[in-house]
Parts: sequence; structure tokens; C-alpha cells
Amino acid sequence: MSSGGQNLSLGEAATRFLASLPPGEEGMSQQEVYRFVRWYGWERVLAELTAPEVASYAERLSLSDTDYIKKLELIQAFLVYAKKERWIKSNLATHLKAKKGKARLPASFKRGSPKTTALTQQGYAALKAELAALKSKRSGAIDEVRRAAADKDFRENAPLEAAREQYGHLEGQIKELEAALKSAIVVGEKQRVAIKVSVGDSVILRNLASGEELHYTIVNSKEVDPTRGKISSASPIGKAIIGRGQGEVVEVTAPAGKLRYQIEQVRH
Repeated sequence: MSSGGQNLSLGEAATRFLASLPPGEEGMSQQEVYRFVRWYGWERVLAELTAPEVASYAERLSLSDTDYIKKLELIQAFLVYAKKERWIKSNLATHLKAKKGKARLPASFKRGSPKTTALTQQGYAALKAELAALKSKRSGAIDEVRRAAADKDFRENAPLEAAREQYGHLEGQIKELEAALKSAIVVGEKQRVAIKVSVGDSVILRNLASGEELHYTIVNSKEVDPTRGKISSASPIGKAIIGRGQGEVVEVTAPAGKLRYQIEQVRH
């Protein structure tokens, strides 16, 4: 793997892949590739993506979606390109296979709110465009349900069941995108290149449960001074944030239980 692709984030890889496509082919590809990227995290290092994670992605797509196979093929193309460019060691596309029967959302998706994600202005705009496109399909999906419901024989009305599932899937996608946009943090290009936390840095953390902001300076054990916000890199919070970037969410195991913080700002 080339050194240039070693720490390439999913967001950066997706942008490069889309830029390589011929004019006119980036439309649907952008929508689906960015959805794939958002699922695992815009700043997630591509090389760290595992085969089981990729294999589970097909389960979140509905088989009732008329573009189900096409969407899988678009993601496969992205992963094949990543292997060709040597951004990943193995061809993860082989693990993304269409499922038989009804697809199910992973349990992790069904639990609570979506994870906060740092997005570039381009990524944020792409999500807004995707949301607008989905909302434009609402009236058509509702009309399809009404037309299917006009058949009074509900016992064997497969079209009605399919129309309802399609509409439910559409509404689920809309809610997912609305939640993602609500929790997203837009960062500038310089920020996206990611400042990683190291000893000597000052950081601002936000408690995701209470919204409280905490200001710390990470120091070695000999310089610890809680009254001035200086905490050790070996402390629970220090261990959790060292090497992590601005916009990331970390989990800290404390005596009071597990706490989740977002790294709001990093200053060297």
C-alpha cells in the first residue's frame, strides 16, 4: 500500500473515486457512495474497514428498493477502485453480496440516535441534496400506496404490501438523513486534514449527555494540575482522546459509568 493511501479517510477516498468517474456518471454514485461513507464515518480510516463490516452493509438496504442491486454495484465499484489504488490490502467488494429474503437493519442502527460526524462543506451539501431528492419522491410513494389500496382484496394484495414497504423504507431514509444533518459538524478543509490530540495540546470536549463543555490541557503525569485544567495523558480522558481528531466522539470509562464526549476543538 502506498504511503499516500495509508491514512486515507473514507470521505477522502470517496471524493477521489467520484472525481475519477466519467462526466454524467457521478450522480447516483455520489448519493450511494456518500451514504456508505456516512454509515461508517466520514473520517474513518479506509484501511481499517473490515470484511465483516462491509458484509453487513447489504443488510441495511431494503430488497423492495427497485435499485437494490444497482446500489450494491456502486459500492462494489468504489471498493474495487480502492483496491486498485492500493488504499486497501484486500478486495472488500467481494464481501458485499446481495442477501436473500428481507433485509434487516443492523441492531446498532436501531439503537438510539446516530453518531455525531464531522463533515466537509461538500459532504454536508451532498447530504442536503440527497435529502431533497428523497423528499421529492414522497408524493409518488403515497400515490402508489393509494393505487394499490384501491384493490379491495387485501388478502392477496402483494402490490399494496410492496408499496407500503417501499414508502416505509423511504421515510426511514429521510429520517436517517435528517438526524445525520442535525448532528453533523461542518469543518473546513484545514480542520478536515485532522489535528490529532497529543501531549501539550489544549482541547475542548462536549459531554453528549449534558451538553457541558470541558476545557483541558493534556500533560505528562509530572505536570498535572486539576485546578488549571491540566490532566495527565494517562488519565481515562487522556487515554481516550490521545491520537483522536477534532469532531470525533470518544467514550470514557469513569467510576460513574461510561461517558461520551465530542472533541470540539484541538489547539497545539
